[in-house]
Amino acid sequence: MTQVLGRPTTLAVEGMVATPHYLASVAGLRALQSGGNAVDAAVAANAVLTVVYPHMCALGGDAFFLIWEPGEGRLHALNGSGRSPAAASIDALTAAGHTTMPQRGALAVTVPGTVHAWETVLDRFGTFGLSDLLQPAIAYAERGFPVSPGLHAAIAQARPLLEQQDAAARQFLPGGKVPAVGDVLRQPDLAASLRLIAGRGADAFYKGAIAQSIVDSLREHGGLMTLDDMAVHRSDWVEPLRTTYRGVELVELPPNTQGVTALQMANIVEGFDVAGLGYGSAELIHRCVEAKKLAFVDRDRYITDPERVPIPIERLIAKEYAAELRQRIDPDRAWTPEADSPGGGDTVYLCVVDRNGMAVSLIQSIFQGFGSGLVADGTGIVLNNRGASFTLDPDAANRLEPSKRPMHTLIPAMLLRDGQPWVVLGTMGGHGQAQTHLQLLLNLVDFGMEPQAAIEAPRWVSGRGTPDDPAHVLRIEPGFGAATIERLRAMGHEARATEPFSSLMGHAQMIQVDRERGILLGAADPRADGYALGW
Repeated sequence: MTQVLGRPTTLAVEGMVATPHYLASVAGLRALQSGGNAVDAAVAANAVLTVVYPHMCALGGDAFFLIWEPGEGRLHALNGSGRSPAAASIDALTAAGHTTMPQRGALAVTVPGTVHAWETVLDRFGTFGLSDLLQPAIAYAERGFPVSPGLHAAIAQARPLLEQQDAAARQFLPGGKVPAVGDVLRQPDLAASLRLIAGRGADAFYKGAIAQSIVDSLREHGGLMTLDDMAVHRSDWVEPLRTTYRGVELVELPPNTQGVTALQMANIVEGFDVAGLGYGSAELIHRCVEAKKLAFVDRDRYITDPERVPIPIERLIAKEYAAELRQRIDPDRAWTPEADSPGGGDTVYLCVVDRNGMAVSLIQSIFQGFGSGLVADGTGIVLNNRGASFTLDPDAANRLEPSKRPMHTLIPAMLLRDGQPWVVLGTMGGHGQAQTHLQLLLNLVDFGMEPQAAIEAPRWVSGRGTPDDPAHVLRIEPGFGAATIERLRAMGHEARATEPFSSLMGHAQMIQVDRERGILLGAADPRADGYALGW
């Protein structure tokens, strides 16, 4: 490995927040210092991210929470993802001339779940309410914030998409131009929406003028969503899924997320001599990539809304099944399954641990960059394209159906030791999320890295990012070295080097809890604009 550690791990004793944007980290830290708990801080930070990282997340997206409640000594998980409109069906889309699921536009939008998820977790665990926690986000939307390099690049790349709708162009291309790095971007319509939600709660989003604007904007562009679809939305408390990896417990969310996939990969790789193969070796990377391919076959076959389709979860995460899959891996040659589906990775992940030991792992997304490409007129709210995950194949588990949750790539995670949180972690990255979870797990457990080193270590991701990618591309950061990349190619991998610290590898954050010394160790990914802040 030739990459050099760029930042120290952040150390603190009272509380820690790690997000992909420094303004969000500051908002979360201030919530903690004002007497709020980890749930309060997570919501405050997430709200700021919907303003300063609008290409990655928005009020028009979905959210998933994994919460450690120290009083009860147990984990709670919230599925805050939305469903397809009641009028959505394969027949409806084929009648409209579609042969595949639209990837952008109004037909790709599912009911946004984020605002309801915020209110749900605050009602159960929060110290403050939305009226207090949304104030930093309101201020940044109203008064503006300096455009970061990442946001500038995202707007420039998405300009053709944003120009297709007047509301989106007005918001993100002021004066018809891409804002330069450091330009102050103001979003007054979004500030007004946040203020309404702060005053009236989730009902202001799902049953009021905001809901009407969302429905009207989607209908104008051929969408199927109705006010009833918005009004009946609910978040669901679900039971987390678990496996062990060398004595450490890995906890993920159940379907409709791909948490099962992360657990499968960990189970398969546990059977290899990871440390003996050596960090960054082609032999280790090869085995991990092959484990990913096998787990993704199951993911694409089974993972969808469990309320609509039965999923054999216990078999998929069983150690015995992992042993069967492991036997299929050729140690010297890459396997070529069906071509991966292209997938975006525009999501935010953040984590918080407070002075009382409450820990929050939170992920929130609009799926691909700027989601559907649509902004609900007059609200400033970017609408997701999570419905793009559905398929129009009537025999597939994840087929489009009315009022159904699609397969989600979003997976917040935790590692437990002796039944207590050890590391709170996660990443953006679409189909790469489970792969990054595995790499972080190995870095921490097998190679003993501290948090910032584990995140900054070079990464790989297997799978197509865009439709133009080769069927089985393996993106790999150059820190692994040219010889490793060449060896992987000789094994049959379509290995392509990226630039160092490539955003294609996701934006990971983590907080480690050191109970012996009574400290927190935080890390944020230099592939984004974030920091881990504590005190």
